[in-house]
Amino acid sequence: MKRLTAKEEEIMGYFWEKGPLFVRQLLDLYEDPKPHYNTLSTIVRGLEEKGFVGYTIFGNTYQYYALITEKEYRSKSLKSIVSKYYDNSYTRVVSSLIEEEKLSLEELQELIQKIKNKN
Repeated sequence: MKRLTAKEEEIMGYFWEKGPLFVRQLLDLYEDPKPHYNTLSTIVRGLEEKGFVGYTIFGNTYQYYALITEKEYRSKSLKSIVSKYYDNSYTRVVSSLIEEEKLSLEELQELIQKIKNKN
């Protein structure tokens, strides 16, 4: 899966939250100062080229929609990070979080309980 830039992730967030959108509608979701229409259109077309959005043609305009869910994107992103930085070991991920004091004993116990409840 191709990685998204921060701006692309922001735009995908709008598609995940709002559903299908025309670029003009997407532009209306931004607060001032709004990005330029052409800039936004270029980013959306890039998302389409990367396979993250599809479109439906309405006359001479396009309505774009997400082809991947937010959950699918998060899952694939996490797998990529674990593979690249932790040698495919989720144990290493958790160990790293504990060592850096990003994960407390209480949070670790919650994770263990979730694992027990799944089985």
